[in-house]
Amino acid sequence: MKENMILKKMQAGEQVVGTFFETIGTSIVECLGIAGLDFFIVDFEHSTFTAESLLEIVHTAELRDMSTLMRIKDISRSNVLRPLDVGVQGLIIPNIRTVDEVKQVVDWGKYAPIGNRGFFLSRVTDFGYSDKVSDLPAYFKERNQETLIIPQCETPECLENIEEICAIDGVDGIFVGPFDLTIALGIPAQFDHPIFKEALARIYKACRNNNKFTFIFGANTEQAKYYRDYGFDAVTCSMDASIMIEAFKNMLETVKK
Repeated sequence: MKENMILKKMQAGEQVVGTFFETIGTSIVECLGIAGLDFFIVDFEHSTFTAESLLEIVHTAELRDMSTLMRIKDISRSNVLRPLDVGVQGLIIPNIRTVDEVKQVVDWGKYAPIGNRGFFLSRVTDFGYSDKVSDLPAYFKERNQETLIIPQCETPECLENIEEICAIDGVDGIFVGPFDLTIALGIPAQFDHPIFKEALARIYKACRNNNKFTFIFGANTEQAKYYRDYGFDAVTCSMDASIMIEAFKNMLETVKK
């Protein structure tokens, strides 16, 4: 069982930086680690990932001391449980609309007494050969602390219930999806609009009042820097595919001048 590095850093007051992972390749994971990223989010919601490819990605990240988070497709027990058994250290839960949805995810994703996560001798227990599983209550406590459950605030309903969601035991933080949230609020991609700024402040305050971590997506380095200066604990800057395309475009422009 690998230590959740971004949890350790955030608990120490450090801000962490990651990216969305869309390209499906362990070599890219190694490149992210070599570059010094703290974490990446495997995007099962929008990408073409399969469950079979996840294990190699998680294992490579562990070798490079990065935390692996995953944005699940939708809310179901298997979508919550399986990536955690593989070794994913945190789940981003998209399209949250109700408090009960969040409570259900916590129930599936956290062990007793917080939730009712099913126990299995998976690779995170060294297939049952880890000494830690000899004391299950202690093991459950450690896994609950190390496993991040992070609802994504991207709907008006989630925003309306954000204070109650942040107060739920087992919720570790909130991930703000600026694009979908502004679209849902009728101000697509207008990140300077007073309505979005008010929503952002409300989410941030709810997290701080409940001692929960704050995560957000920045489409580019300027946005990511703004949110980092804002005080967010974790900033997800762009995605690996976009960053590669931009790097190669810049290279071509420089070479062809």
